[in-house]
Amino acid sequence: MTTDIDRALECCVSTVWSVVEYVMLQPRHVLSPVMGCLMILAAGVACGQDYPSKPIRIVTGGAGGGNDVAARLLGQGLTASWGQPVIVDNRPSGVIPGEVAARATPDGYVLLLNGSSFWIAPLLQNVPYDTMKDFAPITLAVSSPNMIVVHPAVQATSIKDLVALAKAKPGALNYAAGGSGSANHLAAELFKAMAGINMVRISYKSTAEAITDLISGQVQLTFSPTSAVAPHVKTGRLRALAMTSANPSALAPELPTVSASGLQGYEAVAPYAIFAPAKTPQAIIQRLHQELVRILEKQDVKERLFNAGLEIVGSSPEQLMAAMKADVVRLGKVIRDAGIRAD
Repeated sequence: MTTDIDRALECCVSTVWSVVEYVMLQPRHVLSPVMGCLMILAAGVACGQDYPSKPIRIVTGGAGGGNDVAARLLGQGLTASWGQPVIVDNRPSGVIPGEVAARATPDGYVLLLNGSSFWIAPLLQNVPYDTMKDFAPITLAVSSPNMIVVHPAVQATSIKDLVALAKAKPGALNYAAGGSGSANHLAAELFKAMAGINMVRISYKSTAEAITDLISGQVQLTFSPTSAVAPHVKTGRLRALAMTSANPSALAPELPTVSASGLQGYEAVAPYAIFAPAKTPQAIIQRLHQELVRILEKQDVKERLFNAGLEIVGSSPEQLMAAMKADVVRLGKVIRDAGIRAD
């Protein structure tokens, strides 16, 4: 079956040869530089046509998280579409996945799937790569909005209540979060900055440990991935106040957003994006983008990602780059003002 990509590539090849025929009629002194450009273009097209001809590797963080779920589902989709194995390469979270991908040959056979901590990391510590220059963005695939939940003993049933309580007792409230600079840590610090309140962070190595202590009352609230706390909200062991996404979330349609609850403009989600090493041929980037977005739009993939607490985005490469730059500006101020550094 001839796909849109095949037709586009055929069109590119046809165009190249039309230009070649035209150039051959031109004076000899203009022939060499123009032919050089055409050879580069033709090589890119040919590369896109041949790709993929061997297994693809998706480098990501630790197993079990949203990044791992997304990487495996997208990998399965690519294998089904292209008939090549896709290997999910789990590495310790932090700078290691980015370092591995940055050093890879830019041929489309090593990809990186990582969250916003990837492009925020340079604001927290020295990293062995430049997130804006050493990678080619492909798509912001999915995002995971946080749910703000409190222990039932906390006298707050809304975001306005929570802010009022924190202002009445500065520093009395504490919140559970991951390591310094983690997504939910920055979500809480952004909340504090915009609301003008003070809450104390209690650091945990895992989400499961944080939720266990929250349920037992040892901490008072957290900004957590929806899938991790929704079951406890249903049983009444935790109380949900709002979602941290810019717009109402299908993951919890009954809850308002923080932005609609008094902190206008607040947004803090955990996005997961896909990159290739810089200098990967544009034909390959385009082919990957088109196929990954097509996979994300499949109903069974949507359902499985939804059940894991992930919402489909499927952005363009340009939109991903714009989102990264906006995050660096917005969260960079929070990081500087709070003096946050990586653990």
